[in-house]
Amino acid sequence: MHILFLTDNFPPEGNAPATRTYEHAREWVKHGHKVTVITCAPNFPEGKVFEGYKNSFYSRSEMDGINVVRVKTFISSNEGFVLRILDFLSFMGASFLAGLFQRKVDVVVATSPQFFTAVSGWALSVVKRKKFVFELRDIWPASITAVGAMKDSLAIKLLEKLEMFLYHRADKIISVTESFKTELTERGVESSKIDVVLNGVDLTKYQPTKEKAHTLASEYQLEGKFVVGYIGTHGMAHALEHVIEAAEALRSNDRIRFVFAGGGAAKESLISLAREKQLDNVIFIPRQPKENMPAVWSLCDVSLISLRDTPCSGITNLAT
Repeated sequence: MHILFLTDNFPPEGNAPATRTYEHAREWVKHGHKVTVITCAPNFPEGKVFEGYKNSFYSRSEMDGINVVRVKTFISSNEGFVLRILDFLSFMGASFLAGLFQRKVDVVVATSPQFFTAVSGWALSVVKRKKFVFELRDIWPASITAVGAMKDSLAIKLLEKLEMFLYHRADKIISVTESFKTELTERGVESSKIDVVLNGVDLTKYQPTKEKAHTLASEYQLEGKFVVGYIGTHGMAHALEHVIEAAEALRSNDRIRFVFAGGGAAKESLISLAREKQLDNVIFIPRQPKENMPAVWSLCDVSLISLRDTPCSGITNLAT
């Protein structure tokens, strides 16, 4: 089977969507399938093209047997609704055009959280007369209003209509959580075409450990400290300013350190907030390559999952 997969996140990006797509595609290849991934130049979350890559119109490469096609897009950091929409729309158009040139495709898969990638996937499935599989990673656009990025408006209502159109046109929906399936079923989507495939972990790379990675612990002066860690995207949805408040409340306890590892739209404001409060117990570690993540995780005595207190966050807290 030849699987055509559309995603705007793919390694060397290290976020959850990129990792999930890569690891699934790698396993499909191991099972004898051909996989072509259409994506863009790696740039998430800072909105800057990674070193060694170019935002070119069309390029091909191979990664662990996966055919990787990268297309040119309008690149923006995760700041501002209009710029992000332009980013999404450019990938929708470019991925559709690139998809037209992929031969002998058996199924088209497109992943969210934003739905314009799914529009491209659906359109390609129509042109190629193949099944369309929609991987649902977030309840979008509800998550936009939940984090305060945009208020209810005509634009949101139009996006909601697009959302329902895609749900009903998909031959199969792959939900990342059981709560997504419940939400869609309650909104009238046929339950029988929704399957749940949870996020997981590659146990060949991650194993329990009783010791912190010595080099990193030494570099950030974490040896002998109790580390409370947040590892992941520093975004609008994560309410990380409250973690800074917790660090302020515990500043007198020199044994405790709060570690933020990763990048995102809210990172600079968090750094400014910690500096303003003169918090010596808060440490920021830059975004790390995928192969360094086991060492980063080893630093944590407690790992935080932080989201804004909204009904939408309650639905999506396991998806990302």
